[in-house]
Amino acid sequence: MDPVLDAVLAGSRTGSRTGSTAAPFALATVVATWSSAPRGPGARMLVRADGTAVGSLTGGCVEADVHARALEVLGDGVPQLVRYGVSDDVAGSVGLTCGGTVEILVQRVDDPEVLREFARRVADGAPAALATVVAHDGAVPGASVAVGPAGLVAGGTGSARLDAALAHDAAALVAAGRTGELTYGSDGSRQGVGLRVLVDVAAPPPRMIVAGVTDFAAAVASLAGFLGFRVTLCDARPAFATRERFPDAHEIVVERPDRYLAAELAAGRVDGRTAVLVLTHDPKFDEPLLEVALAADLAFVGAMGSRRTHADRLDRLRDRGVPPEALARLRSPVGLDLGGRSPRETALSVLAEVVAVRARGTGAPLTVTAGPLHHDRRPDEVPHRGYRRRP
Repeated sequence: MDPVLDAVLAGSRTGSRTGSTAAPFALATVVATWSSAPRGPGARMLVRADGTAVGSLTGGCVEADVHARALEVLGDGVPQLVRYGVSDDVAGSVGLTCGGTVEILVQRVDDPEVLREFARRVADGAPAALATVVAHDGAVPGASVAVGPAGLVAGGTGSARLDAALAHDAAALVAAGRTGELTYGSDGSRQGVGLRVLVDVAAPPPRMIVAGVTDFAAAVASLAGFLGFRVTLCDARPAFATRERFPDAHEIVVERPDRYLAAELAAGRVDGRTAVLVLTHDPKFDEPLLEVALAADLAFVGAMGSRRTHADRLDRLRDRGVPPEALARLRSPVGLDLGGRSPRETALSVLAEVVAVRARGTGAPLTVTAGPLHHDRRPDEVPHRGYRRRP
């Protein structure tokens, strides 16, 4: 988990034993980035009154200056919203030497209950968001609320209208699993501008369902877990779908993969962030699973096989009634052209394509591309008209 959230929960446990409340601390949060900033919105650093710090904002570029500002904020209680860039003349030429621009909110936290509730939910693996007022004419930045899928669960901004809007809009971002910035009018109305709210979303890890019991599947399960996926290995053959062969899978399911995926979809345990990889090399398992997967709204559906295998598979899927628009979503032969042949090299190729598709990357070498290194999400990916893509 986030080390800052770990520290908040640890302070809560210490306070409960001693009967005291946690001491005030300063919280620095990345609220916006432009171009190739090192870390995205939601990155945090906690600074205590004794000067000790937990967490990181930019990997070391501006931490020393933010630390000094945090101690100032602890002393006077006045929040600071500061922006750093490559050539900024801030605090003795402090800047992002690696490129990009980052905006950081530094605030004093006297009562961490909202942050603590957010941390509890993250620790429990429950989807949640921390919505924080970043800037607003006439208002003090830093007011925050914790939001779950069903709406507001803790805190308040001081505006009932804004709280009601955030209960709905931040919950939509939680459902989508995406951090974003929302904008409102000064009175909390959705039609206006002037009030910025960072909605930092913590969603459970995205799922990856791997069908097949090959060495390639074992390598994919290992690397996918390292990349942050919760990996389910599924195959109908109990002699091969074993923990000994797949030690890195989070769960192993002995079942026909098509039946398992259909049941997970019906139970709501699969969402639009889920990836399905078909590595079985057996049409009687491959094709029923692909028929189910391609009919769902999933992040990625890929299948291993040669180009001839892929062509034959497409013909049979058409015969099964899979429509052309669904077939167009199938990534096969799955993987980027890295030239590797071993199971681990193949797993790297496959997961490189998964990452590229999820992040809308090109898969091309950075030496032949131009523009920002990081891809922003499109505004229409977030179901709220106030979402603003940073230029």
